[in-house]
Amino acid sequence: QLQLVESGGGLVQPGGSLTLSCAASGDTLDYYTIGWFRQAPGKEREGVSCISRGSISTMYSDSVKGRFTISRDNAKNTVYLQMNSLKPDDTAIYYCAADRMVTARSMWIRTSHDYWGQGTQVTVSS
Repeated sequence: QLQLVESGGGLVQPGGSLTLSCAASGDTLDYYTIGWFRQAPGKEREGVSCISRGSISTMYSDSVKGRFTISRDNAKNTVYLQMNSLKPDDTAIYYCAADRMVTARSMWIRTSHDYWGQGTQVTVSS
């Protein structure tokens, strides 16, 4: 059973940066495509980014493209989300999720996922 734990959230000023981590245990991430999702108060959950097994492909939402970068370190069983040029609209709880043996494109269009973390709060405010 895969367990995911997010960390790295916090309060940051507009224009600032944060790096989120999604650490896995219970299984190796080698077999999983990993995605980052977020949910702001009163809004639906939305996909932010995902990265395939072996980092072959990545996907980003239009709202974060050019500002966020997803990466993975399978040796550390961890996926990262580097967030730059943060805006107040980026304020949300950020979750990572994992799907076993799927492509990044497949994960991007799925409406449910195999495993979820508990989330980490990101607040962008002056």
